[in-house]
Amino acid sequence: LLPAEAEALVRALQSTELRDTGGQGWLRQHECVEKLNMHAILSASAGQEQLLTELLVTYAKIPVLIGELISVEIWKHKIFPVLCRLEDFKPRSTFPIYVVLHHEASIINLLETVFFHKEICESAEDSILDLIDYCHRKLTLLAARSANGQSVTPVGLRPEDLASPSSMQAVLVPPQELQKQAEMMEFEISLKALSVLRFITDQVESLPLSALTRMLNTHNLPCLLVELVEHCPWSCREAGKLKKFENGVWHVVPPEDQVKMTKLDGQVWLALLNLLLSPECRRKYHFDGFNKSQLLKLRAFLTDVLMDQLPNLVEMQRFLSHLAVTEPAPPKKDLILEQVPIIWDHILKKNTGKWEAIAKHQVKCVFSPTEEELKLQARRWAQTYSLDMMEALAPDKPRCRVCGAEAAKRCSRCRNEWYCTRACQVQHWQKHKAACNLMA
Repeated sequence: LLPAEAEALVRALQSTELRDTGGQGWLRQHECVEKLNMHAILSASAGQEQLLTELLVTYAKIPVLIGELISVEIWKHKIFPVLCRLEDFKPRSTFPIYVVLHHEASIINLLETVFFHKEICESAEDSILDLIDYCHRKLTLLAARSANGQSVTPVGLRPEDLASPSSMQAVLVPPQELQKQAEMMEFEISLKALSVLRFITDQVESLPLSALTRMLNTHNLPCLLVELVEHCPWSCREAGKLKKFENGVWHVVPPEDQVKMTKLDGQVWLALLNLLLSPECRRKYHFDGFNKSQLLKLRAFLTDVLMDQLPNLVEMQRFLSHLAVTEPAPPKKDLILEQVPIIWDHILKKNTGKWEAIAKHQVKCVFSPTEEELKLQARRWAQTYSLDMMEALAPDKPRCRVCGAEAAKRCSRCRNEWYCTRACQVQHWQKHKAACNLMA
């Protein structure tokens, strides 16, 4: 994006009503978020994200993005299930709903890319409390599923996947199947929330007092992070082989790499370091019997191999050894007026009791497009994801849609699907045909 284009997209971001989710105005905003998301990824990889960061701070758009994130989260939990139960909900294509489900992933991905910068975190102002609550909800769900032994088969959130007609074909499915896809997508969104939370903890010295209280006392994030270390949701054993989730895919870990720390492991440990070793955090956190016993579980994981990879953990080991033999003083009971998050409560109060009415309105006006409207939206989607942009974002060479081999041939009609041979293309045509007709 040119600087003027990026500025126009940032300025176009605005809060939307829950009732308008999926509508034409909302879709224009979604396109803005998608373009900014791709621009942020490419800029960050080139070390040139300063412009986007300055624009988001100057125009105070971080609170807007957090509001939109929570709005679509509420839509998923309150309206989407009602939508799927309605008898008159028989859409020609579930692609418009898939776009709404993907919106949450796009925003959290954008926030993950920019929250590395201190000024972004500070520009969130009071909405940082809502973002902390959001991350807590996602990580609690992640820890609970892992503790219960629920396996996760995540759906990748890569924009280049969404851009291909095959993804449109994949969402020409019954609403019940779409619900399963939404649940699987939740896994990777939760991992993005972990990264955002870690970036927030990097700024504990400059966070509002209420944000610190919320992380340490209201939500007890140190104990939640201990749960993630203990159960490691991004790691599993399958047929005797260790698999780990990295860069959007599960892969088998060779024996020599099984003790290597992944990026996600690092995010949890860095967040713990920030929350436990900061003097201000120690002063506010209540090291009672339960919290102390939970934190001391970390000692079993602090091996020499781990500390060689992240030397800062030596300080953590020293702190835990001291904690084991002492009784820290209880936190001072400061008499203060505590701020509370307002976005979640505001949206709920405004719409409670109206979920079914909103769902019926959206079935009638938003999620039952005509064939012409669907084709128009598909073309706009294809323009948002230009082929040049996709190739820049894709880390690997194209793969055949049928067999997964490296592909050199592309569908000549829609130019979005890849095949290694004509035989594979012919084999896939019946599945690809409907999406190809939309995109061509």
